[in-house]
Amino acid sequence: MTGTPSESPPRRPVTLDDVARHAGVSQPTASRVLNGSARKVAESYRERVLQAARELGYTPNLPAQAMARGTSRTIALVISLISDPYFSAMAAEIMKQAEALGLHVSIAVTERQADRELDLVRELRGQQPRAIILAGTGYVDPPSEQQLIDELNRYQETGGRVVLISRSDLPFETVDFDNHEGSRQLARELAALGYRRCLVLGSATPLLSMGQRVDGFVTGLVESGVADAATRVHRPGFSWAGAREFVLGLSDDELRDLQLVFAVTDDMALGALAGLRERGLRIPEDIGVAGFDDITTLRDVVPKLTTVHVALNAVAQEAVYRATTTDTVLTRRTVPAYPVLRASTPPIG
Repeated sequence: MTGTPSESPPRRPVTLDDVARHAGVSQPTASRVLNGSARKVAESYRERVLQAARELGYTPNLPAQAMARGTSRTIALVISLISDPYFSAMAAEIMKQAEALGLHVSIAVTERQADRELDLVRELRGQQPRAIILAGTGYVDPPSEQQLIDELNRYQETGGRVVLISRSDLPFETVDFDNHEGSRQLARELAALGYRRCLVLGSATPLLSMGQRVDGFVTGLVESGVADAATRVHRPGFSWAGAREFVLGLSDDELRDLQLVFAVTDDMALGALAGLRERGLRIPEDIGVAGFDDITTLRDVVPKLTTVHVALNAVAQEAVYRATTTDTVLTRRTVPAYPVLRASTPPIG
């Protein structure tokens, strides 16, 4: 008897029950690990479940998970400070980009505390948003960094996506802008205008991107022949008030010796500007001022502030794309940051 060879039946998809049996745990335990439950699972069980999932080739049903979670149309945005003009502008851009895709954005604020950031990510894992976007610089040697990486990895293992903005300290999808090069170019252009004696205001809070901005500005000055640039770097409180108070504390001789104040954010630059005016100095006749970020509120500042422009709309668009795409092969994207010279830093003789 002849006939066509019989085909083997198609292999059925691996189920959560299969994974649980293979790992030697209950189905609810496997579900808590693979579906991102807020309930804690012992590390030994978690590793067994993840190993079993890998060995069996288990793939979570993401659409079904999203429906079960009830938050499939939510992106969680974690920012440092909502009161900071830069972060409020960033949040607005991300919300606009997300809403264009029919998505909602929830906002959590870390208050620039690494431990609070970790706690927020743990809480968000339990809520299971579609993606978590961490917007804001990383910290220098935070004690909780590995714990944060572990939490984000567990979230991704259950189908979520993680996107970072302006931080390269963690091994996840990143949309960056070139803090070092933007500051370096600004310093070179200001030096070409005649500015040599420059006070550089960094951040007392140990933030990676703020350090990059300081280093970039000093590098640009040194490349322009200002050998002692690093000696004029100070790190006051990382705020408008911190910059103002620092300027108010300078001696008359220190002020008279300066040609320019550069601050690592526009917010700090505006605080410095306020302090300089309280000291009786005219901007820019007596001293120049420059910042970084090009926040929208600069439109109301007189004189117009020299700064480094960051295209927040492009950053937000790229971040939301990475938070929602199914593409698994993505490269780090760096959005250019470039100087914008305005009336606060005219050429000097």
